[in-house]
Amino acid sequence: MRWLPFQLNPDLPASGIPRAEYIQRKWGSRGGGNYSRVAGVGTTVGISFAFDKIEVQPNTLTAHRLLHYAEQNGRQDEVSEELFRAYFVEGANLSDIDTLAGVAAKAGLDRDAVAAYLASDADRDLIAASDVDARNAGIGGVPFFIFNRKIGVSGAQDPDVLLDAMEQALKEG
Repeated sequence: MRWLPFQLNPDLPASGIPRAEYIQRKWGSRGGGNYSRVAGVGTTVGISFAFDKIEVQPNTLTAHRLLHYAEQNGRQDEVSEELFRAYFVEGANLSDIDTLAGVAAKAGLDRDAVAAYLASDADRDLIAASDVDARNAGIGGVPFFIFNRKIGVSGAQDPDVLLDAMEQALKEG
């Protein structure tokens, strides 16, 4: 399994914007309630979403660079889990390099090496181009699953739907 870059909000400034402003822009004055259903589902599977703790809506280009770095160092799954926890449970600012370096350290990567990588422009163009490639392929949101480079499934799906897609991709192998 690989995590590939796709930004929900690629036009946000590198430092992100206040979450309240983002929600207001996207959904208006009642927008915050859009997350109550997700929080309820999370509770049923043991995830304590804390959307109220999120203060910054991040531009995730740098976080995607971290995932690329983690893949190169054999820790992509661990970093992705820590990123999700940091953002959705702790409300961490995923636009902040120090925060991302801390996430990487919790996932077993060298904090200083990650901070130096993220402070550079290394792989910035690669990640941005991969994001554009996904959009050009028709991907417009997350989650989006691609099985065996053959079958694409968009959105949060029941496990049976994903299993069927995997089996179909294997048959088309």
